[in-house]
Amino acid sequence: MDGLDLPALERFFATHVPEFRGGLTAELLQGGRSNLTYLVTDGSHKWVLRRPPLGGLTPSAHDMLREYRVVAALAGSGVPVARAVAHADAGVLDVPFAVVEHVDGTVIRTVEQLHALPGDEIARCAYGLVDVLARLHAVDPAAVGLAEFGRPEGYLSRQVRRWYDQWQRVRTRELADLDRLHDLLAAGCPAESGASIVHGDYRIDNAILDPADPGTVRAVVDWEMATLGDPLADLALHLVYADPTFAPVLAGSAASTSERLPPAADLAQRYARSGGRDLGELGFYLSLGYFKIAVIAEGIHARFRRGMTRGAGFDTVGEAVAPLAAAGLRVLGKAL
Repeated sequence: MDGLDLPALERFFATHVPEFRGGLTAELLQGGRSNLTYLVTDGSHKWVLRRPPLGGLTPSAHDMLREYRVVAALAGSGVPVARAVAHADAGVLDVPFAVVEHVDGTVIRTVEQLHALPGDEIARCAYGLVDVLARLHAVDPAAVGLAEFGRPEGYLSRQVRRWYDQWQRVRTRELADLDRLHDLLAAGCPAESGASIVHGDYRIDNAILDPADPGTVRAVVDWEMATLGDPLADLALHLVYADPTFAPVLAGSAASTSERLPPAADLAQRYARSGGRDLGELGFYLSLGYFKIAVIAEGIHARFRRGMTRGAGFDTVGEAVAPLAAAGLRVLGKAL
């Protein structure tokens, strides 16, 4: 299979996965815009394997071992995650990868899937996701062995620099709005609101839900951007995903952009009540979220142009970059 050497993987499983019974088959799971994600099975057990994309252009965004570390640490914390199984550096598949236990449940990716739920369940799902995010931000990093997982001091300014550096790596065009947004963010960074474990890409399709109760999250997935940082950056990014300008990044039908979800202001207040945080500077964080997503979308678009993506729906991603940058400028203008 493209991107996956099954014989090498079987040898690895035989040594590192006690429940492995021999013989693996795999399929590429749809939905990921970044790392390659596979469902792997021996006929008796199921696992999920994640590896960096083919020809990745933003290596710091594809750290599989980092992702594995945070998932393993959060086991038993009250934050729902898949059971960590095994990981390896580049010696097995020529790239690092991580394996976790498969979690049965529902992943809602499209507006159509979300709208199949009754209206009250859509709202319960949205509030359930925000409650889990607040629970994550309440975890003491030191208590779960993640005290050295990141440097929360100066997190916001580093985010601005990091994503602008990524823009320089992946851009396929000049975009004045993106450059201006960077300059305004760099000049206007507030002090951090606090320090916590942050997911870095928290949205509805990065959660596995209970099929009988969409308000219950069985597992949060895709922890590749997790670190210690400002929790309000996590919240704001989650809220930015509700903007329809994000839809082309997920093939034009992102569930997070549904108009049937509760308003972003209601979700923010739910989070504030749960976590007791001041949202006075939320405008800056929202603008930073638009900036980050615009750069990520450009990176996906660049890989698509180079023929380095697998799966459907990548041809629309580039359409989102300019509108996202413009939206970031509008939000920041209101906050100034």
